[in-house]
Amino acid sequence: MQIIINNKKFTDNSKEANNEVSFVYSLQNEKFCEDAKANGCTQLIPSYKLKEYVDFSSIKIIGITGTNGKTTTSAAIYSILLDLGYKVALQGTRGFFINDKRVEEYTLTTPVQLSNFAHIQKAIDEGCEFFVMEVSSHAIEQKRIEGLEFELKVHTNITRDHLDYHKTIEEYINVKNSFFNDESKKLLNKDDKIVKFNTKNAYTYSLDNPSTYKVGAYSFKNGMHVMFSNIEKMHSFSSSMMGIFNIYNLLAAIASVHLTTNNSLDEICEAVENFAGVSGRMEIVCTNPLIIIDFAHTPDGMKEVYESFNHKDIITVFGAGGNRDKEKRPLMGQMAAKYAKHIIVTSDNPRFEDPDLIIEDICQGIPNKNNLTIEVNRKEAIKKSIELAKENENSVLLILGKGDEPYQIIYDKKFPLVDKDEVLKHI
Repeated sequence: MQIIINNKKFTDNSKEANNEVSFVYSLQNEKFCEDAKANGCTQLIPSYKLKEYVDFSSIKIIGITGTNGKTTTSAAIYSILLDLGYKVALQGTRGFFINDKRVEEYTLTTPVQLSNFAHIQKAIDEGCEFFVMEVSSHAIEQKRIEGLEFELKVHTNITRDHLDYHKTIEEYINVKNSFFNDESKKLLNKDDKIVKFNTKNAYTYSLDNPSTYKVGAYSFKNGMHVMFSNIEKMHSFSSSMMGIFNIYNLLAAIASVHLTTNNSLDEICEAVENFAGVSGRMEIVCTNPLIIIDFAHTPDGMKEVYESFNHKDIITVFGAGGNRDKEKRPLMGQMAAKYAKHIIVTSDNPRFEDPDLIIEDICQGIPNKNNLTIEVNRKEAIKKSIELAKENENSVLLILGKGDEPYQIIYDKKFPLVDKDEVLKHI
């Protein structure tokens, strides 16, 4: 792609490079340096030096990484900052936003380096004081965030994910933890036993362990009500959102804003009440019967959702993505078998795999098949699950895996399918 900053043109595509457009090269594209020269390019810039051509000193960059919770936490930070009167940009899975307006649609969690630079420059041009971004493990490993100086780095949790790319859980953990090796200001989930970090300029939040921002009590009646301490002083916040993991997400957002602004915790906590959550993340689509859609697509992500409804008869619909980590599939089945009264296994995004074989992998983790329904057609699976939910007043229907994704990927094509729309057809 090509970007223009301070009237200077840059590209990471050798075919676009010439005597007026500088070629930015990294490990991914350095083999094309000779091609760029052949096109007349006279300035080749290593990716780590790109920061020398920009001035991002006027904006504070907040980066959030973790297996689960990145999208909700970053959206909450964005929402709180906007409510407090700041100009803010947000970049992540759901797109690119500036001051409450969507500038670009769905994208990679973290784009390539030049896109990051272009987005930050656009945010500065629009007068933004903050740039909030999700940071994926792929982006860390591929150095897509190279050259960015973070005002704050935030950790949500580290559990199993993306092993189709990272190959081993150890490699994945090491990549995530490498984000916190430096001495920049950072905020970490103290209850995550896996995270490792440089203790200089480190702040923590938790429900269980001693931390900078420590939850003392919480309740879930008509949403959540949470009390927490900071330097021995108690504060509280309320939200219409549900789930213990959302206590973590909102506490991380509150602490992030507190660490990067001069606003008091009481002001920040008051602004939390205006954040209703993210579409497709623990989204309540219907209350009678209770139907919730969530993006959970890992065993640990599913566990967090299920444990929020231990008092209910859980009916769950889920599948697993094709051409992705196969070993997690039976683990997802195990998790559903442990918590759910009725399980419907269906398709997620099968891509180039046979959806029936993906379902077989999942069902290996479900020992008792008495309460198991297999329905490869996701639309039919959702319809059947709603019929079951209507028969049980104490049920909760949890439709997992795709959240607010607007499509289903079969082979390399995207077919329109929105879980929420399918629910609304049948309630």
